[in-house]
Amino acid sequence: MSPFLLTRTLPSDATDAALRADVLDGLTRHPKSLPPKWFYDAHGSELFEEITRLEEYYPTRAEREILLARAGDIAAASGARTLIELGSGSSEKTRHLLDALPGLHTYVPVDVSESALTGAAQSLLAERPGLSVHALIADFTHTLELPDSPGPRLVAFLGGTLGNLLPGERAEFLRSVGARLSPGDGLLLGTDLVKDEATLVAAYDDAAGVTAAFNKNVLSVVDRELGADFQLDDFEHVALWDAEHEWIEMRLRARRALTVKVRELDLVVPFEEGEELRTEISAKFREEGVRAELAVAGLRLDEWWTDPAGRFALSLSTVR
Repeated sequence: MSPFLLTRTLPSDATDAALRADVLDGLTRHPKSLPPKWFYDAHGSELFEEITRLEEYYPTRAEREILLARAGDIAAASGARTLIELGSGSSEKTRHLLDALPGLHTYVPVDVSESALTGAAQSLLAERPGLSVHALIADFTHTLELPDSPGPRLVAFLGGTLGNLLPGERAEFLRSVGARLSPGDGLLLGTDLVKDEATLVAAYDDAAGVTAAFNKNVLSVVDRELGADFQLDDFEHVALWDAEHEWIEMRLRARRALTVKVRELDLVVPFEEGEELRTEISAKFREEGVRAELAVAGLRLDEWWTDPAGRFALSLSTVR
């Protein structure tokens, strides 16, 4: 059995502290907002897996198509001996890359969930006895210290998660990643592409209501963890396309005037009828825009692959 290391870079109470800070800040600002990372408790993760199987939700299928078709090209272009995956979760999609990288020595999954990291590592090591896994319990949106490992290194940030960051946050994230890459290292980036409004909105407002339940789950998390009294039926799911910023917004709209109490924060939050709480942005990209954002971060876009329908892209960039 290959070695498995697990390094915790977050304090044991970091998740609770971050939730408290995000809820206090988000519910006292105008307009109100909550970060999308709080969707993903156990139930939220199950709902998202269900979303990825919906007909309307194309990004997961499109990205998988690219990985299946281009894993060999990615491996040849990167020559990676270390694969670092940010927000790795179950590491399911990464298996296509692992299989295509014959010289891979170390896999470094990065996630805030210890259980997800441990479960994925056990599965991978059973399948690939020659692999070393060094998992990091870490928040990739903050300063990230990567372990020493053989180069070249390939950092993978898949799933279009980059689009959940606001432009300033994206710039800081890409700059931070670029600063940790050495010559010869690469960044494999997944980005959902701009397309017609109807297709985009349907992907975030499916007919079966699964995305609506996923969106409202953030309120359940706040209720459970911070003693709030949100009633899910008091809010309706909203998904809309912002053509100016070229992103989808998910919101929760108050059906009536109401007041929510968050006991653990000693916070009282009034909502007017029709007032909206933003829970997610999902930016969509064009190749020239991705190239420009990478350039500002000191990275050069070398390869650009899309699925046959041109819905999603994987790009490979290196230090300029």
